[in-house]
Amino acid sequence: MEIKHREEPNINNNSFREKVKRIVEHPYFQPIVIAIILFNGLIIVAETYLSGNSILLALDQIIVWVFVIELVLKMIGLGFRGYFSDKWNIFDFSIVVASLAFYSTPFVSVLRLIRVLRLIRMIPAIPALRKIIDSLMKSVPALTGILGLSVLIFSIYAIIGTTFFSEVLEDEFFGSFHSALFTLMQVVTFESWASQVARPIINEIPWAWVYFVSFIIIGALVILNLVVAVILSYLGQDDEALRQEQMDRLYNENKELKQDIQEIKQILLDREKTEGK
Repeated sequence: MEIKHREEPNINNNSFREKVKRIVEHPYFQPIVIAIILFNGLIIVAETYLSGNSILLALDQIIVWVFVIELVLKMIGLGFRGYFSDKWNIFDFSIVVASLAFYSTPFVSVLRLIRVLRLIRMIPAIPALRKIIDSLMKSVPALTGILGLSVLIFSIYAIIGTTFFSEVLEDEFFGSFHSALFTLMQVVTFESWASQVARPIINEIPWAWVYFVSFIIIGALVILNLVVAVILSYLGQDDEALRQEQMDRLYNENKELKQDIQEIKQILLDREKTEGK
């Protein structure tokens, strides 16, 4: 009787955990969480027009505790190890804990920042967004080489600009190395680069068009396309890996099926031989 009495709490705990897990993995659970996050975003936007409104503050507090309940349900359903094995769950946990920690503090700006960061929880909630961010994170090592190339090109053009154009325009454009870098950033983003930077210099130094055209081709077109190509390649890697996994599974299933057919054929042949004798 004692053994039975000791096993019952464990059985009850497992059944409760299974019930919670079914709730967490229910098809409607995640859409409800996304709807709450969107509603939270609407409240944050409304607070910019109605600062200090008691109804909005009460709704915001309710949403915080709803997120806490969601976190607790996931921890119970998935277990601590299963929950924290996913990096996105760790991210969600940090946001919710920070929301609770700073909710009653006098640091209003920090609290507002945490409220805005709650909207980032939309990323792990939507698989498509999560896939994009995961691909971006995986592409960071490959992007470091492109970043190094960009720094080298910007430095070369900044030195050329300070050498030849420092006396043509004001010091804020090519007066120093750091100001030249900022000017080149303005040029590569096409922000008033022709009227404010390029044309005044070309009027004084005619060959300067080669400088600006070559920089735009290399900096804005080539490097940007390299970055896009790297990110797209990592975006396609997950699909390719999933496709390869499916093909391997089909191959193994087909191989097992062939073996079963061969065994059945062998059994039938053996039976025919014994019956013939």
